[in-house]
Amino acid sequence: MLSRPELRGTRGAVAATHWLAAAAGMDMLSQGGNAFDAAVAAAFVTQVVEPHLNGPAGDVPILAYDARTARVDVICGQGPMPRAATVDAFRDRGLDAIPGSGLLAACVPGAFGAWMRLLRDHGRMTPAQVLAPAIGYAEKGYPVLPKAAEMIDVLAPLFREEWTESGRAYLRGGRAPAAGTRLDNPDLARTFRLLVEESEAAGGDRERRIDAAVTAFHEGFVAEAIDKFATGTPMLDATGQHNAGLLTGEDMASWRATVERPVVGEYRGHTVHKCGPWSQGPVFLQQLALLEGFELSGMRPGGADHLHTVVECAKLAFADREAWYGDPDHTDVPLEALLGAEYADGRRALVGERAAMELRPGSPHGRVPVMPPVSEPAGAEGPEWMRQLGDGIPAIVRLTQAKGDTCCVSATDSEGNMVVATPSGGWLKSSPVVPGLGFPLGTRGQMANLVPDHPNAVAPGKRPRTTLSPTLVLRDGEPYMAFGTPGGDQQDQWTLNFFLRHVDFRAGAQEAVEAPAFHTDAVPSSFTPHVATPGSVVVEKGCPDEVVEELRRRGHVVRIAPAHSLGKVCATGHTGDGLVFGAASPRGEQAYAVAR
Repeated sequence: MLSRPELRGTRGAVAATHWLAAAAGMDMLSQGGNAFDAAVAAAFVTQVVEPHLNGPAGDVPILAYDARTARVDVICGQGPMPRAATVDAFRDRGLDAIPGSGLLAACVPGAFGAWMRLLRDHGRMTPAQVLAPAIGYAEKGYPVLPKAAEMIDVLAPLFREEWTESGRAYLRGGRAPAAGTRLDNPDLARTFRLLVEESEAAGGDRERRIDAAVTAFHEGFVAEAIDKFATGTPMLDATGQHNAGLLTGEDMASWRATVERPVVGEYRGHTVHKCGPWSQGPVFLQQLALLEGFELSGMRPGGADHLHTVVECAKLAFADREAWYGDPDHTDVPLEALLGAEYADGRRALVGERAAMELRPGSPHGRVPVMPPVSEPAGAEGPEWMRQLGDGIPAIVRLTQAKGDTCCVSATDSEGNMVVATPSGGWLKSSPVVPGLGFPLGTRGQMANLVPDHPNAVAPGKRPRTTLSPTLVLRDGEPYMAFGTPGGDQQDQWTLNFFLRHVDFRAGAQEAVEAPAFHTDAVPSSFTPHVATPGSVVVEKGCPDEVVEELRRRGHVVRIAPAHSLGKVCATGHTGDGLVFGAASPRGEQAYAVAR
């Protein structure tokens, strides 16, 4: 039995990882906006109400289907590393990896510019309109999520003693806010208001006002504040030392969000669009290419054969991610070969009856794969907040809690437009708040490595290969479904599970969202300290005992996660009969869909 209905409507649908964001998106549709306006407004609300998971200085990949052009575009909001970011710049500091907290891992902020690019190219509203809900919540307050309250509480000593601007923004009387209580962010509200003022002062048409807001962010008062703070204020980070950052105002001024063509794959009559190999997106397509050769529909949904097959294919695809993915503007990624049918046929033959315990990247075109180093789990020394800084994932990392990061926004309207994005970065846990702005910088640079000949090695102006990975699907050439989830490395496993449940096992969207989730941690985490658990399978509590035992018999190292803890898939789309639909996971009790 479903815990929530699959919502349907005639005007539009919005699904997001926070109910206030979904409501803000629907408000834009009610005011005459389209799906793109709705997504932008929803996204800015998440920056206020989910500050532990994303912010204006974070990152976002966006997939947009515009009915006017019948084309899918990728808007890349993954900013590059600063010009001063070289392997030697980190090695000379005695580092063998880029720390996951502090200022050294900061990339050029990409989120604000990417959302403005979406608004400019596809929306019909102004910055003042789409920012109004976010400004309202930042000024008047919003209810603090339990996970955010827990994070602020654990980090309160750090905020009081070291990251004092974070303390000023998120502590009250030196203490963390209680879950559910009202919290405001006057500095963030002021930042958004100033951006709107700069936009309106520019006058002219809508596009001119949007461009003025972007200029104010990347070349004006926001860039000036970031430059002064990042390069001139050494801050405590995961190294245990105080380090200034590498990001400058010049880095910000020289970057703008770009529009790219998506990477495309076919699966059982569906055309699946993903971002390029600067994201982990193609790994979704590699998994589908492998699974095309198995009759999943003949397996028991959630049974041992189903889980074993999907997990073993995931290990192969993610091993290729580790060896071959990187910014294609800076490295030669053999993507065509990796997604080719002949390559998939050869790799599929590696799927056996037993669980593979080692990483097995392929050799497209006979090239020799290069694997980045794998770390050992860190020791539990020092205060709790210091241990948390050592783990780059923006969650309070405890054994009883599933890890996760990121937000998701999906929107569809009756005009045929469809958009999905997974905004992330700029997490409270990972970097101190910039004085006067009300938000921290991102730490996505931690996902690059210091292996000079690796495709994902750090380099000036190069994008680190991110985990962020939305998905947009056409069926019979028509817009069908747009979905994503928080979850770091697991995003393209949890959304794959959703997609397979829908396509191979004929589940409705809400039923597929709520289906029991699973994943493998066999591939090294993209977050510091880049640990892996060979042979692992993580299933939610409630997975049948006989399935768990059979997986263990096949050699899998099975861990039971808390019930309903893996992922928060959000999806919207078209039913094919003139209606739109929305679905959102009940996991975490905060993601909601709205349809009208």
